[in-house]
Amino acid sequence: MLWHSRILFSHVCCASFLLFWIMLGTVVDVMGSQQGIPLSVVKLWASAFGGEIKSISAKYSGSQLLQKKYKEFEKSVRVEEIDGMKVVKTLAKKMEEMFRMKKVAMLRLVEAAEEAHLQHEENPELQYEYFNAVLINEVDEEGNNVELGGEFVLEPNDHFNNLSVNLSLSVVQVPTNMYNKDPAIVNGVYWSEALNKVFVDNFEKDPSLIWQYFGSAKGFFRQYPGVKWHPDEHGVIAFDCRNRKWYIQAATSPKDVVILVDVSGSMKGLRLTIARQTVSSILDTLGDDDFFNIIAYNQEMHYVEPCLNGTLVRADRNNKAHFREHLDKLFAKGIGLLGDALTEAFTILNDFNQTGHGSVCSQAIMLVTDGATQMYDDVFAKFNWPDRKVRIFPYLIGRESAFADNMKWMACANKGYFSQISTLADVQENVMRYLHVMSRPKVIDHEHDTVWTEAYVDSTLSQAHKSRNKKGPSLMTTVAMPVFSTKNETKNQGILLGVVGTDIPLQELMKIIPKHMLGIHGYAFAITNNGFILTHPDLRPLYQEGQKRRKPNYSSVDLSEVEWEDKDDFLRNAMVNRKTGTFSMEVKKTVDKGKRLLKMHNDYFYTEVKGTPFSVGVALSRGHGKFFFRGNVSVEAGLLDLEQPDVALADEWTYCNTDEHHEHRSLSQIQAIKLYLTGRKTNIKCDRELIQEVLFDAVVTAPLEAYWTGLALNKSENSDKGVEIAYLGTRTGLSRTNLFVVPEHLSNQDFLMAEDKEGVFNADHFPLWYKRAAEQVPGTFVYSIPFGGNKNKSVVLASTAIQLLDDRKSPIVASVGIQMKLDFFQRKFWTASRQCAALDGKCTISCDNEDIKCYLIDNNGFILVTEDYSQTGLFFGEVEGAVMNKLLLMGSFKRITLYDYQALCREYAGSSDSSCSLSHPFSIVKWLLTELVIFLLEFNLYSWWHVDLSVKGQYGKTMMVPCDTEYPAFVSERTIKETTGNIDCEGCARSFVIQQIPSSNLFMVVVDNKCDCSSAPLVSMDPIEIMYNESLKCDRLKFQKDRKRPESCHPFHPEENAMECGRAAGLSAPLTAALLPLLATLISR
Repeated sequence: MLWHSRILFSHVCCASFLLFWIMLGTVVDVMGSQQGIPLSVVKLWASAFGGEIKSISAKYSGSQLLQKKYKEFEKSVRVEEIDGMKVVKTLAKKMEEMFRMKKVAMLRLVEAAEEAHLQHEENPELQYEYFNAVLINEVDEEGNNVELGGEFVLEPNDHFNNLSVNLSLSVVQVPTNMYNKDPAIVNGVYWSEALNKVFVDNFEKDPSLIWQYFGSAKGFFRQYPGVKWHPDEHGVIAFDCRNRKWYIQAATSPKDVVILVDVSGSMKGLRLTIARQTVSSILDTLGDDDFFNIIAYNQEMHYVEPCLNGTLVRADRNNKAHFREHLDKLFAKGIGLLGDALTEAFTILNDFNQTGHGSVCSQAIMLVTDGATQMYDDVFAKFNWPDRKVRIFPYLIGRESAFADNMKWMACANKGYFSQISTLADVQENVMRYLHVMSRPKVIDHEHDTVWTEAYVDSTLSQAHKSRNKKGPSLMTTVAMPVFSTKNETKNQGILLGVVGTDIPLQELMKIIPKHMLGIHGYAFAITNNGFILTHPDLRPLYQEGQKRRKPNYSSVDLSEVEWEDKDDFLRNAMVNRKTGTFSMEVKKTVDKGKRLLKMHNDYFYTEVKGTPFSVGVALSRGHGKFFFRGNVSVEAGLLDLEQPDVALADEWTYCNTDEHHEHRSLSQIQAIKLYLTGRKTNIKCDRELIQEVLFDAVVTAPLEAYWTGLALNKSENSDKGVEIAYLGTRTGLSRTNLFVVPEHLSNQDFLMAEDKEGVFNADHFPLWYKRAAEQVPGTFVYSIPFGGNKNKSVVLASTAIQLLDDRKSPIVASVGIQMKLDFFQRKFWTASRQCAALDGKCTISCDNEDIKCYLIDNNGFILVTEDYSQTGLFFGEVEGAVMNKLLLMGSFKRITLYDYQALCREYAGSSDSSCSLSHPFSIVKWLLTELVIFLLEFNLYSWWHVDLSVKGQYGKTMMVPCDTEYPAFVSERTIKETTGNIDCEGCARSFVIQQIPSSNLFMVVVDNKCDCSSAPLVSMDPIEIMYNESLKCDRLKFQKDRKRPESCHPFHPEENAMECGRAAGLSAPLTAALLPLLATLISR
């Protein structure tokens, strides 16, 4: 990839140039002078500015008053060390109870569905009008309800993302490529109407439930509450419940699969296209507990991924995506030696099973070919009979039926299923049939295994609902159970009726996390049995700032990719193996959109979540993060101060559970607390311990409201409205704000709003200004310009931490701060930089001089003040590369390398070959005729559009693809308060002075402007993609991290009816027969 090569080349060049400059600079330091910029003058400026800005910050924030108020309670409060193991075990029990309630709800649905089916007699003539999710409330040209539509009452409901829903009825969705009045579907819809009552009862018993549904093996999807579905811009809905992970996991046991694809000469053209789509659809049905490989065969064996010769890999999203890329490289030639291919597949499955890796459960061979000249009973006798542990699923590609008998015999003789696929439109339905065969043993055993998915987003479903959630679809996990036919006459057939499920938004899990007990930097997280993250504050959201980030592998982020400092995977492996224990390590956590770094030592505590495949952990940072204190005030005093208009509680923290009963949903947390404490609502469940501490904080912080009001009313104060907001937050999620200007005049109106995710208390973190202040020296302020749009550059935030005690074991009880206008802040800086100690008042140097440049930067190297306003907010190294390189060499700043394993990199979609493939006139005609023929063969616009045109439309575009990157962060050395240096710029010595601003995280940098150092290499913070060579890529694919297999396994059953093993498609129509030769001719040219 040329783009990547250029990046690497420029990176190497920059590194060489940097070394050259450092060597030159070192020589000049020995020789050079430090004339021109007197250190004493810069120190005077820094002291004057530091004193002025701290005075303003302390005065308007009220920090000294708040510190005094907490000190008054010092003797009456009790400081405790947090017991991390107790916290994580309590959290695990709460999660167990939440999951248990969802499981019970699903069990009710299973029982109701199986009973309804038992009582139903199949009627092929049944006529039944149901509410079709797409057609409800639709009318024809005459204003009459369309068939399967009807009037369906819908009302907005904030519990369901503010969608308009019907809480009394469910709706039925039928895939676009299926006939919605097919007798099998109508019968299924009819008997499943019995689920409506159970849906409603479940929601009454557990109001925290969201979507409940039944996915039928026939293809229809019943969803509660009823909601209208909307086709996409092509008029289709791509959703098919049967290829959703929750359905597949519940329907089948874990499996090892080898896919054999015939690439002999007879597979050219349309057949190979159908074969590729068939393999891709099979991959869709594989999940994280499954293992697979793909072999293309003709007279030789061609592993689609050559480095995985003779083994299987886990079917996670990354691996499946990798194999899909290789499918397009398949081409047909030669003859097909199926016997050799079957031998290779059996050998792989046997050898891999004996290693103890893989699913160690079901095994299958998927055969995708246009024919088999014999039955290969000698191969089956050698490798698979009499036990028949490996099921064979042949897919006959094309309309010819000459080899159908041989291939059906293979399926029947090996407990599989035969399907014939003639068109792209046939692929999905035929591939799905194998799932019902794989589910037979589980059905006959009548084991209703409960399955839980990893974290995922069903974007197709959200699009169909036209969700109004501005944040985009949220991550969720699904609990699902299979539904079986219990009729005696079908018992040995093992008929799967479908799967019931309900979604659990991960936001609901986060509500039960006791954030106040985890400290400012602490957090909780959970992972699956495969080591993938269920919830973690560093799991990158799909949607940022309201814009969708296409991230296809969001559900396959391994714990080791966010807790990457644990090089030996000790924490991950212990949690995967469901152990209970502790672990500690030094970590580097980024904040403020990944641009700033906090270094901490974390202690981890972890345990299993019983009844699920999940493990949960909590991380506590050492120092103030390990301590908590308890204060006590009267309920009356606390409630009085809690109900003041300037008080708010963390929106995503749970003080009282208002989801448990419908009548509590409209209550705010403060209203719920009041009802709970006054005894007027005895059935509200609240965290009494947290509420007691909230009341304490409300009382202690109450004087600031009067203090801020006094400042606002004093006309002599803040006359130029330079200070706009004062704010505070406490360790219990309580916050207070005071505006010194009217809301319309705020320079940054997003600050402290819910949209400012890092600036407010969230379910998984404290506000950014709180976290950064906690790591400053007590009594000092941390200043910064918010990263974001240009409007955010117009303000400066200042905050400081409030400690209860004077030692390092003191918890940080609160943080206070102000938002001020950037021009107000900068004026203070420029005023201070004009001062001098000369008796006559004539200064020999000032920041107004053209001979020097003055900057104000923070402890991470970002510019707050400079003469060139456009440079505000930039990294100092991108403006003054020579000076930054020197500061790094001298140790004033440190460069720390970080890694991002959830990154997205820009990639060009399509090669030069593909982009030019239609340049020749005959190529255009050939392509158009081919597409026309395929369309006529399929008679299905949906498949034609989505399979072919969508691919061709990608050529020539750039796209964002998952990648790994490394990037630098910069941190000042706290022990270095001031320093001077000289840099040689092409024979000219350029001097500079850096001086820390007292009581802050800021530095004044004054640079001699007489020398031109513009040719010096800049210091960039841009991420660099980590390029893996082929050998390393192969090693990464082969490497199998620890995982814990699901406990349930149903590979086969002695009572299984293996003779229900498939059928061939009908013969082609005359039109199709006439068109096939034309298609073959065109494609082969």
